Amino acid sequence: MAVSGARPRMTWACDPVWTRGRLVPEQEGTRSAFRRDCDRIIHSTAFRRLKHKTQVFVFHEGDHYRTRLTHTLEVAQIARSIARALGLDEDLAEALALAHDLGHPPFAHAGERALDACMADYGGFDHNAQSLRVVTRLERRYAGFDGLNLTWETLEGIAKHNGPLTDRSGKPLGATGAVLPHAIVAHSAVQDLELWTHAGPEAQVAAISDDIAYDVHDLDDGLRAGLFHLDELEALPLVGAVLAEVRASWPSLETGRVIHEVMRRLITRFVEDVVRETETRARAAKVRSSFDVRMAGAPLVAFSAGMRTAEAAVKGFLFPHMYRHARVNRIMDEAQGVVRDLFALFMARPQEMPADWQLEGAPPDRMARRVADYIAGMTDRYALDQHARFFDTTPELR
Repeated sequence: MAVSGARPRMTWACDPVWTRGRLVPEQEGTRSAFRRDCDRIIHSTAFRRLKHKTQVFVFHEGDHYRTRLTHTLEVAQIARSIARALGLDEDLAEALALAHDLGHPPFAHAGERALDACMADYGGFDHNAQSLRVVTRLERRYAGFDGLNLTWETLEGIAKHNGPLTDRSGKPLGATGAVLPHAIVAHSAVQDLELWTHAGPEAQVAAISDDIAYDVHDLDDGLRAGLFHLDELEALPLVGAVLAEVRASWPSLETGRVIHEVMRRLITRFVEDVVRETETRARAAKVRSSFDVRMAGAPLVAFSAGMRTAEAAVKGFLFPHMYRHARVNRIMDEAQGVVRDLFALFMARPQEMPADWQLEGAPPDRMARRVADYIAGMTDRYALDQHARFFDTTPELR
């Protein structure tokens, strides 16, 4: 099934002409509202910092592993492909893909776990919510507002691309626990993102594109790093079948090319399945607008049942073989120590932060959030440099 050609805009796509607008009204000019969102994200400081933030391997382990930036660009490419095949708004899908990891602290999920533990008494830390905080408050570049003043649709997608955060009455759901993340609560006080509904279709596309990108590319990086071998993938549904196809077609192909051919075919299979399943669900639900998508009660953009099983198997393989590999664990344990040390230091001596980050006389909860914002914005390299500045022993993370 070919998905490369553009299709007429679906009636259930988000339309920039009918955007719910920006918190601070602006004239849109020649670019669409969603294209402007995309461009603002690309030009943000937080986006540039992704270049030196860990995906799985810290920056100095090798030049060819994914960083948080290259992962983000790959998610954006997949999101545009799916959006194009479905007749959705490609610019909005891209904007959401580009923004989805802006709130990640240094050292990937290890850094997030450490920062969340440090913030346990102050509302916790969540990288998805931090992405919203970055684009609504922490980016300070424009004369007329803090943040990037993105459209309602982009902010909605950042906040709830993984699904509703509350029930209709406002009670938090699922993984959000007893309370909503701090950044979500703070922004909800000034703008209603309708946290009880599903996100629009382009946000759902960005979310599933993230899954596709890190599943396939973490397999690629894990193979490159020698954490596991190609033959170990033979037992995985879908992956094993694709590997057999490639080997049957090119029995003497060098291993590096085999890996690339398998990975590109996996992305194609995932994308084609999402397009087919989404079109099936859209017809069954008789959706006619993005409002219908939000009110559908279940995600519209999804894998088929068979592909969900295959995708879960990939995640199930990567967890012990990569994310919990002894080498990765050792490095990430050391990285968590760096984050904990920095948090304790800046809480005790906030004057050590740059002048524009200091809050003289602030109460502990506000100071803790300030320190978390500062650390979350650090690149891996800057965090290590700051640690070496204040502590006698800084891990090399190798």
